[in-house]
Amino acid sequence: MKIAYFDAFSGIAGDMTVAALIDAGADTTTLFTALDSLSTGARFSVEKTKRAGIAATSFHIAFEDRKKHRHLPHIVKMIEAAALPDPVKASAIRVFNALGAAEAQVHGTTIEKVHFHEVGAVDSICDIVGACLALHLLGIEQVHCSPINTGSGAVQADHGLMPVPAPATALLLAGKPVFARGPETELTTPTGAAIIAALARSCGPMPAMTIQSSGFGAGSKDFPGMANVLRVLIGETTAAPESTLVSVIEANIDDSSPEILGYAMERLLESGALDVTLQPVFMKKQRPATLLQVIARPEDQERLAAVLFSETSTLGLRITHAERRVQPRAVVEVETPYGPVRVKAGPHGAAPEFEDCRRLAAQSGLPLKEIYAAAAAAYRSSK
Repeated sequence: MKIAYFDAFSGIAGDMTVAALIDAGADTTTLFTALDSLSTGARFSVEKTKRAGIAATSFHIAFEDRKKHRHLPHIVKMIEAAALPDPVKASAIRVFNALGAAEAQVHGTTIEKVHFHEVGAVDSICDIVGACLALHLLGIEQVHCSPINTGSGAVQADHGLMPVPAPATALLLAGKPVFARGPETELTTPTGAAIIAALARSCGPMPAMTIQSSGFGAGSKDFPGMANVLRVLIGETTAAPESTLVSVIEANIDDSSPEILGYAMERLLESGALDVTLQPVFMKKQRPATLLQVIARPEDQERLAAVLFSETSTLGLRITHAERRVQPRAVVEVETPYGPVRVKAGPHGAAPEFEDCRRLAAQSGLPLKEIYAAAAAAYRSSK
């Protein structure tokens, strides 16, 4: 699978996204011709520049927009009427829907009635469509992103001075890892946040991949001591079976009863944890304690962290990221003399599903080990 990983260490904006993808190899002639079909009257250009010594590409749009405020239905019609591939239209509309929902929530109105202000301007429309088109031209099947630098301070908007991240940006980045580093200015715009919110499969460490190309998209400002660029890495996922990224959430707990910890384990698994373990440990002053460890999908980590805080007494936790290797496996159902049992089968063996075996043992009055043996025998016979 061909993937794009955006490294937003200096934030992300629409023009930076298009520029980074052009720098990574997206064809500008095809891109500009398709953007012309939006009938905005805009003119497009790119130039090579540097940010803190790093060579990067800038994407520029020149236009005279007499209709600055647009509603979402009008923007959708513009996209649908343009000479764009259907997947590009769908992606661009998805980005605008995400942006519209955030703006509507900020202003207390509906998505149909929200005015798009700067976002409805020609440059933002072309940035979003251009980013979706450039991804398509590069054959990207999946988008991932690093933790995102939002910037800090305040920014001047149509409605006045706004804190950074802007309200719509904060809503779009909810549940995603963010931080603030560098100068007090807006580094991530609502447009950039909407692209990630709508298109990125995960935000976290770089997926396991073979890098084929890379590109740098320059931001409009040049900061001393910090390269104001968005980096994109293009490549193929590795051939390792089910090479995936996981978040590892841990907490040392020395003041919860086993019943509370057991219930917390159940709640975490019900909430989507891939695995939960409890390990006895000794803390400072030789206090016996329990290390609770959760393995989670990166997109689930914040929800599971909230469950951990809610269901245990811990005041803090640690989140790290790791690569996970999983061998191919399948779940098949076999018939035993006592009823059906699901069996998880891998390349080196098979294991009957505990809950199925326990249910049949309770129903039949037989020892659990006999149900296990019957299920294993049924699986061998089926092979």
